Amino acid sequence: MTSSQDTNVKLPRQIPVKNKIPAPIQITAEHLLREARVHQDSVIHPPNHKITDQIELDEYRLRKRKQFEDSIRRNPSNVSVWVKYAEWEDSQQNFERTRSVWEYALKENNYRNHTLWLRYAEFEMKNKFIDHARNIWDRAVKLLPRVDQLWFKYVHMEEMLGNVAGAREVFERWMKWMPIQYGWLCYIKFELRYNEIERARLIFERFVTCHPTVDAWIHYANFEVKNGEVVKARNVYERGVEKVVEDDEEVEKLYVAFAAFEERCKEVERARGIYKFALDRIPKGQAEELFSKFVAFEKQNGDKEGIEDAIIGKRRFQYEEEVQKNPLNYDAWFDYIGLEESVGNTEKTREVYVRAIANVPPAEEKRYWQRYIYLWINYALYEELDTGDIEQTRVVYRECLNQIPHHKFSFAKVWLLAAQFEIRQLNLKGVRQILGNAIGKAPKGKIFKKYIEIELQLSNIDRCRKLYEKYLQWSPENCYAWSKYAELERSLSETERARAIYDLAIGQPALDMPELLWKTYIDFEIAECEFERARELYERLLDRTKHLKILEAAYKWKKQKL
Repeated sequence: MTSSQDTNVKLPRQIPVKNKIPAPIQITAEHLLREARVHQDSVIHPPNHKITDQIELDEYRLRKRKQFEDSIRRNPSNVSVWVKYAEWEDSQQNFERTRSVWEYALKENNYRNHTLWLRYAEFEMKNKFIDHARNIWDRAVKLLPRVDQLWFKYVHMEEMLGNVAGAREVFERWMKWMPIQYGWLCYIKFELRYNEIERARLIFERFVTCHPTVDAWIHYANFEVKNGEVVKARNVYERGVEKVVEDDEEVEKLYVAFAAFEERCKEVERARGIYKFALDRIPKGQAEELFSKFVAFEKQNGDKEGIEDAIIGKRRFQYEEEVQKNPLNYDAWFDYIGLEESVGNTEKTREVYVRAIANVPPAEEKRYWQRYIYLWINYALYEELDTGDIEQTRVVYRECLNQIPHHKFSFAKVWLLAAQFEIRQLNLKGVRQILGNAIGKAPKGKIFKKYIEIELQLSNIDRCRKLYEKYLQWSPENCYAWSKYAELERSLSETERARAIYDLAIGQPALDMPELLWKTYIDFEIAECEFERARELYERLLDRTKHLKILEAAYKWKKQKL
């Protein structure tokens, strides 16, 4: 850092102004900004010249330091300026000054910016100051123990230096904070690189205790398999099945891996028992992959036709019993349909779909319809993707929309899926008809957004404006809609239109997020260099509210302009 003696400059004596009459040509803010920009360019990009002696070199260094320190003084939280300053000092081979810059940078940024720690340590490592680098890593991981990148870099340095014991000690310190799974796996790979099998096994035990997830148990079992410990691998899988809860979404993955392990060990009966055990316990909606794996396993290890017929017939009988007992049990219908789709019989699948959608919920309440409506969605997707029957898909969507009681509630998802289907068929007229009906019968924000997005992609600006007007008539308190409408006009260089929209918006009696709207309006005026308008907006906002954050923002903005 420069001393006070280096920067001590005698200023000229101030002469009092005698003539206070306003100048004939007034200087505007634009003139000041342009002049400051030219001055800044001349400072940052001075003309190239050669340094011939030590005196010029010292002057050059002093000038550069002053430029950096002035930039830091204006904005001490700007990390990039600190980094450039430190890199420049490093390029001058002035290591003590470089360390001083890094320390000041960490102090100004409250030690919470891990990027500064990384760059600081890299500087010490690059110049082979290993003890300094180790000290920096120790300070960093103590202050920011949840930043995994700091631990990774610390361990990498120790290992590159050949300090295996030190790297292991760092890993142990890290593991006390119970990091993410990747951190544990890195520790295990580190031990395996030095052929420490027992140490890796102990770490795996701690790993599955800290993260008793499906992936953790599978990693542990694969480790034992690679080391030829079949009995221990089986024991790991069994413990994993006991520890993992059955409602876990990934429990199916554990059963599949366990069965595949037994199959590789030529234990066919064990694998079959695992599949059956899993199918009896996992919810039917989560066992699709497991069932397909089981069928593939039986195809490879059993009588193909007999086993498939037995499994399918048994499942079909069970589903028929369930849907007859309770026709409104839509989960049973989903499972039944999934079974028929896996068989590949198109006519049978359509028959089950038709029977399922015939069971309309008795009460016109949305919570009873939420599961039922997915029968229609799956039916339409099946006709489009699996059978390729476009007309039948269109009929399914139309009947589904006619079935919904829009006078009480509606489903924006169905309207959007029907519109997206017509987009895929390049039927623009059909898309507009569907979304227009949706706005007329059951207007929702999602529908307006999607419709506007489609028209905007087609560059139909007038249609977008009409849609925004309808949107705001339906929901005048929606600040998001007001902001997006104004952004559209601004993107078209319609500044006055955008300003008029903002004025209408802030004049609404009720708004859902007024702070967002006011901030957007003020930012808009500032971006347009309309500082007087921005000042007026701040004053109007302060007339409405005396919130501390608004007062603080207005004060900071005014202070910057002064």
